[in-house]
Amino acid sequence: MIAANKIWTLTAKCQSQLGTVDVVTRFLAENKNYIVDIKSFDDPDIGLFCIRVQFQANADTFDETAFKSEFAKRAQAFSMEWHLASADHKTRVAIIVSKYDHCLNDLLYRYRTNELAIEIPVIISNHPDLKALADWHDIPYYHLPITADTKPEQEAQLWDLVNQYDCELVVLARYMQILSADLSSKLAGKAINIHHSLLPGFKGAKPYHQAWKKGVKLVGATAHYVNDDLDEGPIITQDVQAVDHSHHIKDLVAKGQDIESKTLARAIRYHIENRIFLFGNRTVILTN
Repeated sequence: MIAANKIWTLTAKCQSQLGTVDVVTRFLAENKNYIVDIKSFDDPDIGLFCIRVQFQANADTFDETAFKSEFAKRAQAFSMEWHLASADHKTRVAIIVSKYDHCLNDLLYRYRTNELAIEIPVIISNHPDLKALADWHDIPYYHLPITADTKPEQEAQLWDLVNQYDCELVVLARYMQILSADLSSKLAGKAINIHHSLLPGFKGAKPYHQAWKKGVKLVGATAHYVNDDLDEGPIITQDVQAVDHSHHIKDLVAKGQDIESKTLARAIRYHIENRIFLFGNRTVILTN
C-alpha cells in the first residue's frame, strides 16, 4: 500500500512526438513516486502535447532539487517546458478592484474558508470604497487613484506592490481600468481578468442596460488572461445563463454578477492547480 506522502504536480508541454508520456511516467516509476492522477492532451492541428501528473513522493528518497536536476536531463531530449509544484502550495494573489465588490467578496470568502488554496497579501484599488472590506480581513489596502496624466506613475506603483508582496498571480476583480501595453506585457500569463460575456455587442457603460433594451436571452461571463489586446487575451473559462422577457435590468445585473464571481473563481482554481497550458492565444485546460 502506498503511504500518504506529500503530493506534487508535474506539468509539461512540448512538440508532439513518440515517447512523451513515457518519459514522464517512466521517470516517476524509476524513482518510486506513485502516480495518483494523470491527464494529457495532444493537439494534432498544431502538433503540441501537454501532460499533468500528480504523484505521491517517495518519502524515503524524494529530494526536490535532485528531482528537478534529473528530470531536466530527460526533458531536454524532448525540448519540454515543464514545472514542478507542491500540491499544498498556496499561491500569493494580488487583487485589483475598483468599486464593484461582488467578485472581491466572493474571493475573500473562498480564501477565508480555504476553498481556494491562495494567500491574499494585498488589495489594490483606484477608489477608496472597499477599504473597510479589506480592513475586516486584515489585508493591506492601497488606494492608487488614476487619471490619464498619472496612469504611468500609478501603474508603476501597482507593479511595485505586486513585487513587494511577492505575488505570483494578479486578479482583476472588476478593475474598471484598461492596463497599458507595458504592464500587460509584464503580467502576461500571470494576470486574470473577468468581464461579462455580452462583449463585443454591448461595450462601454451599463452593458446590462444595453442588453435589456435589446432583449437578450443569455447573460454570462468570460475569464481570460490579460494581454495588450483589450479583452482579447487567452480564454480560461466561460459560463452563461438563460434569461427571458420577465427579467428586469436589476435581475440581469444580479445574475450576471453571480456568474462573473463563479467564473472568476473557477479560472483562478485552474491556474493555481496548474491545469492551464498556454499555446499562443489558446488554452488547454486539463480538468478533473
